[in-house]
Order: sequence, then structure tokens, then C-alpha cells
Amino acid sequence: MSTNENVKKNGYHFWIGGEDLFQKIETEEKDPRKQKQVLDEIKIRIGTLLKTDTVSLLLGAGASVDCGGQLIGSVPLAIEEALQSEGITGATRPRIQRWLPLFYLAVRYCGAADSPTTCEAILVRRKTLKCNNATPLAANFEQVLVQLHRWRTALPQEGECSLRVDGSPAIDAKAKDLDAAIQHATRSLAKACDLPVDDKKEGLNAYRMLIRKLLTRPLNLKRVNIFTLNYDTLVEQAADAEGVVLLDGFVGTLHRVFRPESYEQDLYFPADTTEGRVHRFDRVLHLYKLHGSITWRRTDLTIDNPYGVQSERFDPETSVPLLIYPTPAKYGETLGLPYSELFRRFATAVVRPQSVLFVIGYGFGDEHVNAIIRQALAVPSFTLVIVDPNPQSPFVKAIREQKDQRVWIAEGPKVGTFSGFADQILPDLQDEQIRQKVIATYRALSKGESSQEGENDGD
Repeated sequence: MSTNENVKKNGYHFWIGGEDLFQKIETEEKDPRKQKQVLDEIKIRIGTLLKTDTVSLLLGAGASVDCGGQLIGSVPLAIEEALQSEGITGATRPRIQRWLPLFYLAVRYCGAADSPTTCEAILVRRKTLKCNNATPLAANFEQVLVQLHRWRTALPQEGECSLRVDGSPAIDAKAKDLDAAIQHATRSLAKACDLPVDDKKEGLNAYRMLIRKLLTRPLNLKRVNIFTLNYDTLVEQAADAEGVVLLDGFVGTLHRVFRPESYEQDLYFPADTTEGRVHRFDRVLHLYKLHGSITWRRTDLTIDNPYGVQSERFDPETSVPLLIYPTPAKYGETLGLPYSELFRRFATAVVRPQSVLFVIGYGFGDEHVNAIIRQALAVPSFTLVIVDPNPQSPFVKAIREQKDQRVWIAEGPKVGTFSGFADQILPDLQDEQIRQKVIATYRALSKGESSQEGENDGD
């Protein structure tokens, strides 16, 4: 049986180095008690990691799927349908807006050879989408946005100049048409990230469970860092529901602006007496949105807002420019503000001694993120925990082949998903000591029974 078939069949796989901790019970008839025993052992191991000096999580698009989130490794069908509804007008005599062929041409430039670029092909694609038998165009949606921005930067801010973009056919792209394509594509992506959707609100429970368990970490250690590549607000919603304070880099009440020095702040209870000791507030986490958020807006630079970034409630109809991804080119823009500050803090956190990074729902498709993780793997005390139902990226394949004991992989539909990790793998440290005693008693009884059977056989 191949590895992929094995993962789909069994559902439980947890690799440390080159060893699957569930391997011992794969060849036997499944025994729920043995499976639970392995899970308890894994929880103890994870609990040990949670007590290390620096604990960080990196969340990717896979962490939002249970709440209705879209995977943007290809062009999501829901987003494409929204763009077509905005870009094609008229019922009897359809008219295609000039920006829509530009969008599809960018999709073709990003690897989808079947992307329609003529008016006739776009209308055929619309019929296919309406029949619900279309497959997503195989182009990373973020890279499509990057391509549109690259073309736009080749033109002046104002004027009627156009850019000849090679294609079948070639298109003379004007600045206003590229601006429209960027605006519509960005807005459609933001609307798709307004989560959870109505019929998947229960998916937020996994986020709440995750936060509750992270807060059982000893208070004398650093605050947990949650780094996310997602634009949605699921972490914020879960934190609000649990009464948790998020230090997210923004300050202010009516006007929240990005001031990264706020990450250095902390919260304490006042002492009972003037000479008493203060107590650290236990419900605080750090949140870093590495690629921005649907709540971020670009504003003018002022002395009170030096980064020109403001946070406010998401309004799908607002015309204020969204700041939800690095542009014009993701890798290059991460060197600019505010992204450079966020990525600097990400790199600093993972290379600290005794640091652990839990990577959940991320497919290792962003080279600027992978470079930081590679840098962290050069630190001997660093531990990487990957949570993925079926990891297929070359990055994971390469480190799996090394059988590095510092690399742990939770795999399969039971423990390799965001909800599975939060429910079955991540421990509640307040219950850990009790669990350890139960396992010790179980093992002692098992050994005692085995010894007794051996003596009876001898008789």
C-alpha cells in the first residue's frame, strides 16, 4: 500500500524523524485503547514543546477551510463567478468589461494555459461555471494579483498610455483597466475571506479550542505568537469570544493605527497593596498578520500614523484601498513597510534558542516564508511541527527524507487538520499531569498482567 493510500485509510499518522508513532498498531486490528494510548503519548510530547521558551504558530489557508475559507493555490470558483458577474453586463447581449480579459490573461501568465482570454472564450467559461462542472484554473490567485500589479507599475499614474501585453490575442492594457481589474479581484478575494460563512459557523469552535489550550501555558514564559498568512478575522473572532486580549500591533480606540512597538507591551493586574506583587494577566496572545488583513486600510502617512495603515471593521462595499497582500510583488514588497516589520518579528521568534513552530494549513508555497523556516532549522534547539492532512510540497518531502528528529509531522484526516490538531493533539497543560499519571498506571498494570501470564504459563 502506498503512503498516500495508507494515510487515507488509517487517518492517524504522527511522524517524528522517520518513525510513525502509530506504525505499531497499523498492522494489527485497530484497538481503540492502543490508539488512545498513542494519542496520549503524543499529547505529552506536544505538552513538553508548549513549555519551551518561545512557542509560535503559523496558520495557512488550510486552517480556514472548515469555516468556508477558499484555498487560493488555484483561482477559486466562487471568486471567478463573482468576477464574471461584475465583468459581464447585459442579459440578451452580454458585454464584457475591458478589465476582465486582462484578469484572465494574468491567470494564463501564472500557469493556467486553459484560461480564456477572448470574449467568446470568456462567455463559454461562464456557461461552464453555471453548469457546475468547471474545474478551477490552475494559477495561484495571489500570483495573479501580483502579475496585474507588475503590469500596472509599467504605466504612469495618470494619462492614456497603454501597455501591449502579449497573448492570444495581445491586449493593449490601459492604466484605468488594470486598476479596475486589481480593484475587482482584490475585493472579490476580500469578500471570500469574510468568514465564517453562514452554514459553517461551527468551524470557529476549533479556533476557540486552540486559544483555550494555548492559554494553559505557564505564565512565566513568553506569550504565544500566532503568525497567520490568512486575511480573515477568525483568530480575532475566537479571541473575542474567549475574552482574550490580542496584541496585534495596532493601538487606539476609535482610530486604530499600526504601531509595532505595541508588541513589547504586556498586561498585569495591580497589586492588592502598595508593596504587593503585581500579577500577570493570563489571557493574552500575540497576533501577526503577515500578509495583511481584510480589516487593514492604506491611509496617508502622518506623525501619528507613520506606517500609513489603519484597522477598521470590514466593509465589502467600501472604496478605501484594502491592504491584504504584499504588492506589487510579494517577495519584494515584504521588504517594505509594514510587512518588513512583521516578517522581521517572525524571523526573530523562530530563531531564538528553544523555539518551536507549529505550521498548520500551510502548503509551503511561499518562498519568502520557507526561507525563514529554513533559517530556523539551522538552529539546533529549534523544533518544527507540521500539521497537514496530506503534505505534498517539495519542501516537506525534502525535510522528510532527512529523518530529522526535530521535524514532527501530524498527517491524515484525523490529526492532520486544523480541527483535528486542536481537538486530539494539542493538550490542555492543566490536565497533563493527570494524564501522565493515568498512562503510568496503565503501563504498570500492563506489565504486571504480562508478568503474571508468564508465571502462569511456567506453572
